[in-house]
Amino acid sequence: MHSSFADQLAGLDLSGFSIGPAPVSSDDFPLREAVVQTLEAVWSDLFAMISGTALEADAEDLGWAFVNIFHRSAARKSTALDRATDEVRALIATADGSEVQTHELETQVERAQCAEAAMLALEEMREVAAALYLNEFGSSWKPVSSSRFNHSAMLTSALVEGRDFLRARAEAKRRAAMPEGTPVIFAGGRTRHATEADALAFANNVWATLDKVRDRVPDMVLIHGGDSKGADRLASSWAERRQVAQVTFSLDMRLGARAGFKRNERMLSLDPRYVVAFPGNGVLERLVIEAKARRITVVDRRGPLGTCPRSAAVAAD
Repeated sequence: MHSSFADQLAGLDLSGFSIGPAPVSSDDFPLREAVVQTLEAVWSDLFAMISGTALEADAEDLGWAFVNIFHRSAARKSTALDRATDEVRALIATADGSEVQTHELETQVERAQCAEAAMLALEEMREVAAALYLNEFGSSWKPVSSSRFNHSAMLTSALVEGRDFLRARAEAKRRAAMPEGTPVIFAGGRTRHATEADALAFANNVWATLDKVRDRVPDMVLIHGGDSKGADRLASSWAERRQVAQVTFSLDMRLGARAGFKRNERMLSLDPRYVVAFPGNGVLERLVIEAKARRITVVDRRGPLGTCPRSAAVAAD
């Protein structure tokens, strides 16, 4: 069926088919300055209201939900865009050149363009809210069970021809799902520190190490496990602050004890330039061994407080 459908698309002659501009444009949505001012005001009032009350302990959950409002709305528009794209694909496959069919195709492409524009506007609102979340709680906002795609620089708004629309849509989704750049794996577990000073030193070492790696790999894409409570959280916050694209590989809990090792395989399959390793468990140790076996450079920071083990050994001597 797939081969037959592809052959039909390839055999269509739509040289005379054209579509005008979308019925909406970026000017039809709130200006970024207005979005920033409004969300900052709402955010400030919300947390000023609960400060010093029993709800202060739930502040981070409330902040997460605030950002999620825009994320879910953007996801619904993305679903509408996918449905309209499917309709465009089906209409192109059955094109007969009639005026009725051409009008229906134009209508579907306009629907797709409208959904795309709304999705981009809602994603921009989510990114503004996510920046407020980062400033308030010091960690990168991440949805629970989906990815945080940002299509603002990926999608083409001026889609003129049916087949070009499908091609641009497929390419935009691919690029949003896996940003272009050089993969760098970050791995680290959950660690306990004796003092607040030790915790701060560990966090500073994570950021300083990633800064040095980025100096060597300016187009790096940070690959990590997405743990919201361990070293991954520090790495995610660093990427957010430095505007570095990041891809998270969550554990597939259906695999049981094999979940961590399977995640290692998936991350290493990206052929990363570096593996940055901080203290962790046996699964992380296995990741380091496999990376070295594949001749991938390992930036080893598994020493005390996230330092180089060899440097720590020399200092001890």
